[in-house]
Amino acid sequence: MNQPTPAIVAQSAVRRLPRLALLLLCAAYLMPGLLGRGPWKSADIAAFGYMAELARSTEGLARWFDPMLLGLRPETPALIPYWIGAWAIKIAPSWVHPDLAVRIAFALLLWGTFTATWYAVYYLARTTQAQPVAFAFGGEARPTDYARAIADGALLALIACLGLAQLGHETTPALAQLFFTSHLFYGVAALPYRRVGPLIALVIGSVGMTLGGGPTVGLALGIGCVVLLAAERRRGPETTPDDEPTYSTGAIASIFGATVLAGLLAAWLGLLQWKIELPGSQPGTSVFGELRSQAKLLLWFTWPAWPLALWTLWRWRRQLTARHVALPLWFALVPLAATWTTSFSERSLLLALPAFATLAAFALPTFRRSVAALIDWFTLLFFSGSAIIIWVIWVAMQTGVPSKTAANVAKLAPGFVPEFSAVAFVFALAATLAWAWLVRWRTGRHRAALWKTLVLPGGGAALCWMLLMTLWLPVLDYARSYVPQVRAISERVGQPVCISEIALSRPHIAALRHHGQFNLQPLTGSQTCPWLLASPEAIGRLHKIVNLEGWRFIGTLRRPTSASDDLLLYQRINP
Repeated sequence: MNQPTPAIVAQSAVRRLPRLALLLLCAAYLMPGLLGRGPWKSADIAAFGYMAELARSTEGLARWFDPMLLGLRPETPALIPYWIGAWAIKIAPSWVHPDLAVRIAFALLLWGTFTATWYAVYYLARTTQAQPVAFAFGGEARPTDYARAIADGALLALIACLGLAQLGHETTPALAQLFFTSHLFYGVAALPYRRVGPLIALVIGSVGMTLGGGPTVGLALGIGCVVLLAAERRRGPETTPDDEPTYSTGAIASIFGATVLAGLLAAWLGLLQWKIELPGSQPGTSVFGELRSQAKLLLWFTWPAWPLALWTLWRWRRQLTARHVALPLWFALVPLAATWTTSFSERSLLLALPAFATLAAFALPTFRRSVAALIDWFTLLFFSGSAIIIWVIWVAMQTGVPSKTAANVAKLAPGFVPEFSAVAFVFALAATLAWAWLVRWRTGRHRAALWKTLVLPGGGAALCWMLLMTLWLPVLDYARSYVPQVRAISERVGQPVCISEIALSRPHIAALRHHGQFNLQPLTGSQTCPWLLASPEAIGRLHKIVNLEGWRFIGTLRRPTSASDDLLLYQRINP
């Protein structure tokens, strides 16, 4: 016998969220940050460097399967994210800057993530065990309307997650992995209802995770789904109503086949690399300290979805094996395990956000009015306060008032000269007015809508991102870009034939090539480049490679906002 569902929802509570409003919210979250900036440190510029190298490469197909940046392979053993960026650079018109072309392509990946997550939740909410209690005299929510309302809530929860803001707007393999994970999630969730679309999504998700730098995560997700769905099928009609679409043997075989295909491809290309780093395994670190930092990361990165997800697991605890709970729970646990056992903590946790948002959405039909009101008030205060802080700091940058705030900005970003942008001001003001209207609309109308609790979190996250990418974009770009450092180098060396380098990081190499158009060459004893750039950590090696008596130390060049990005500049002394 099926356990009773904790969801009690009337038809009046599943009224449709206007599609235009939802699309505008997604656009307001996606578009800010596309223009007016370059690639940021460190993973963003490094990934772009590999994409630019592939775009200009003339070494044939072999180089595309082994990306290099001055002889260095990527830290993430990925292929397809760099292919996407390189193709975007190649097909973009000449008037489109290469890094803008890449950002547009990856913004489309984030849009695809939103779409796949919405449809995955829609089909999960269509299952009988996810439906609300049937009323004695009718009036309960219709299945399709209920599923649409839950899917809207999941998309709002995904946009509201704090961890998505920066990583979701970078051009790194992590965003591509998020796209492929969400499509794998959609493919598994929709397979009982559709065939062609979910099968294509399964292949895209499985193969994409393999070529996107997350083969082990993709394999674990696929194998776990096969086990969960095979167990559901084995339970048979005792737990599944007669009219419930189920996973056929062929559907489960399709998931297994896509997983096997991805595993064989990963093995053939040598992409299965174990990089397990347990907490406390690094010298100078403690298990307790690592666990505490990971816990803090989890709490803020997945906020506000994680409290709602925990509430879902509690209220739906009698149906943990049901499809709409078990699948998103598995898609959350696997990235969580990768987060706690690898050094790519934030980027692994990013993959769990669609699953957290799904679990958060299924908490909506179980809330009491008092809980929903508490969430609304907390969200209103949090995002309104954040918006006020952003505006106050911007005013301080423009006018010097309050003086203490302006001094703090000058201290954090030395050398930055603020400029007023009318376009940025208009967009920021429009976003703020839209937030005020949304708050008034939320408190005055549609109080019974199921998705109402997540309207303010989603809108508040979009508001703050819009304000940051308009009012604060110049200072953020100055602080997170390598442009000031590269410009300082250009003023010293001009545009020489070549510059020798030793032990430069991938981000530095990519930045020097992209922003400075320098011809970098690894340092050898026989080179004749007139200038040398070295990392401070390479001083010991530098004495062994060349005779420093033939070089004159010019100075230390650093990023204005970071003392850890110093570069040492030497000039060759002519015989």
